[in-house]
Amino acid sequence: MHPHFLIFREILSLLSRHRQLVWEMTKREITDRYAGQAIGVVWAIGHPLILMAVFVFIFAFVFRQKIGGTVDLPLDYTTYILCGLVPWMSFQEAMNKAAAVIVSHSSLVKQVVFPLEILPVKVVIASCLSQIVAMPILIVYVLITHGSIPAFYLLIPVIFLVQVVAMIGISFLLAAVGTYFRDLKDFVQVFCVIGMYIMPIFYLPAQVPSVFRPILYLNPFSYMIWCYQDVFYFGRFEHGWAWAVYIAGSLLVFYAGYRVFRKLKLYFGNVL
Repeated sequence: MHPHFLIFREILSLLSRHRQLVWEMTKREITDRYAGQAIGVVWAIGHPLILMAVFVFIFAFVFRQKIGGTVDLPLDYTTYILCGLVPWMSFQEAMNKAAAVIVSHSSLVKQVVFPLEILPVKVVIASCLSQIVAMPILIVYVLITHGSIPAFYLLIPVIFLVQVVAMIGISFLLAAVGTYFRDLKDFVQVFCVIGMYIMPIFYLPAQVPSVFRPILYLNPFSYMIWCYQDVFYFGRFEHGWAWAVYIAGSLLVFYAGYRVFRKLKLYFGNVL
């Protein structure tokens, strides 16, 4: 078997062997975050839903942006916003946590027998909780407001799986580099705030002045958003080329992120 494929088999085998540990640590990641609070884990769902409602209110009702109701733009502006915002909120949460996950679990890192690869993975799984809740809500919203949902929605598991692969890869990379460069988490936080506005989430690419439009195409996260828009909003392959970039890019970042993590983890104990 080619060495590159062995990398994928190695990490999948490791996660399969330790799946129970991954599950238990993911549950702890979620419950510890809200320990001692009055409504506890409810915030894991309520917090992103409130943010989604705020963004929809600002852009759809305050700025009164109107799109939809045509063949080219079939659904309403609220659907357009949410189909990009929902995956991005999970992605940015995973990146923010991954950048400091090794440092925050230094006691586990110093245990020789502990599989460190689990730490970035459990962060990703925990970050997907809000998206897993939000996507059915979005589907119900489309069904109520438009009377039906297209058969293209059957591709939701596919794009979500590809997203998880990309999230794990980036989390591996950020976790490894963040152990040595502690300021990385601050750079990631700034990028996550800016990144929301340099992706086609709140506006159509055609609305961007031509001089700035290349920024959308240089941002690798835009391709994920276009794929989600194809499924949830357009119900067709409106951005067929984005799917190729999205899938290939996710596999590439997964491979590269794990390679970097595997190489740098040997020295984590020396810098903590």
